[in-house]
Amino acid sequence: MNKNYHFIAVGGIGMSGLAKYLLEAGCSVSGSDICDSKYITKLKEMGADIHIGHSEENLPADSIVIVSSAIRENNPELIKAKREGMTILHRSDLLEKLSHVKSKFIGFSGTHGKTTTSGLASYVLAKGGLRPSYVVGGIIPDLATNAHHDSEDFFIAELDESDGTIVKYSPDILVINNLEADHLDYYKDGLASLLDTFNNYLAKLKNTKIVINADDKGISGLKITNPVTFGITNSADYTAKNIEYHDTHSMFDLYKNNKFLYSVKLSIPGLHNIYNALSVITALTTSGVDIKPLLPYFEEFSGMGRRLQKVCEVNGITVYDDYAHHPTEIKATLNALRTANPDKHIVAVFQPHRYTRLKAFWNEFKNAFPSASRIVVTDVYAASEDAIDGINSSEFIKGFANAEHYSGSIADVARKLLPTLRQGDIVAGLGAGTITSLGKELLNAQKEVCLSN
Repeated sequence: MNKNYHFIAVGGIGMSGLAKYLLEAGCSVSGSDICDSKYITKLKEMGADIHIGHSEENLPADSIVIVSSAIRENNPELIKAKREGMTILHRSDLLEKLSHVKSKFIGFSGTHGKTTTSGLASYVLAKGGLRPSYVVGGIIPDLATNAHHDSEDFFIAELDESDGTIVKYSPDILVINNLEADHLDYYKDGLASLLDTFNNYLAKLKNTKIVINADDKGISGLKITNPVTFGITNSADYTAKNIEYHDTHSMFDLYKNNKFLYSVKLSIPGLHNIYNALSVITALTTSGVDIKPLLPYFEEFSGMGRRLQKVCEVNGITVYDDYAHHPTEIKATLNALRTANPDKHIVAVFQPHRYTRLKAFWNEFKNAFPSASRIVVTDVYAASEDAIDGINSSEFIKGFANAEHYSGSIADVARKLLPTLRQGDIVAGLGAGTITSLGKELLNAQKEVCLSN
């Protein structure tokens, strides 16, 4: 493994995870980004040389340069790297190279649940003393990181399909949680394009065991021979039965080929997390892991950062943060909250992510909020996109009896929202953008109220 790496735009969750992994593996890491972040602070603490702002002067001469699909051709560091003939790797190429170091590579894929399943697998293996290496797409709160290098056999990774780079990996076990139309900027024909990518990928895999969700309609369009299956409603190799939902946990009995194995208890709510746990149990069992000693760690797992994460309480109001930015994800998150809190007043604060996504899934988003008592829609988080005529939050809320549009920054939204909330309310911030700061801004708004009184 080369010892020197430079990351262009190192501050995101994916790139910073790879940088952390390399630092723990004994490599030298440098990088740059347009602004500081908590991930950059952590990398600096670990010894990385990080620059704020992009300049060709940031680029060490002897490094392999790591980029993501978001890096534009006019980036000065990328221009210099090309001019001087330096090795340039997409982050997916780096992850692929790292995966070869370990003997048991488990990759989690699919439209939804990749981060939670890869994080849960990493967590239970780590807590069980099996010392996995992992690179996942979110912070595992109980481990306080999204990446770790270790010397034992397992390598756990989240395999992203958003830009088609999933075809580069050759895991020993490939998990496909579900498939649904998304990332329509890349998959122009929606689910059909996504299925083409996955079918082409599966045709190239030689010795990979495929683990799939037998209940997922999208996966039924794949051409797979002898997969290992998990599910709830359909016949599967691994099945969850006798599901129970409680205020603080859920439970199910696990069956293999209709034979009872053991009961599983989870602290993360919702039907979608039953599927996530089934995904992990099936994958790890297929790899030869004895799950029974690890069951206490399934119960301990508190979820991933930004995945239905309880972030604070304000005057008896509980605030959750969730990365959900697809209609199916929003519906699942709100259903999980409603199942666990049948009598509570649930306020969904939705920040639409990208004009193109809001336009493409307009009707699906309209139908994603049946479990919410009230809906607050912020301005669209553009993510560098140009606005689209008629596609905005004011138009989106039309037709809802329980929806409002709050404009301005998330701090502005919090100031408007706080006086309308009552003790016992549950607030869920939903989206992939700046909505993640809603809990912090509600706390700040409460401090402002206290100071003014």
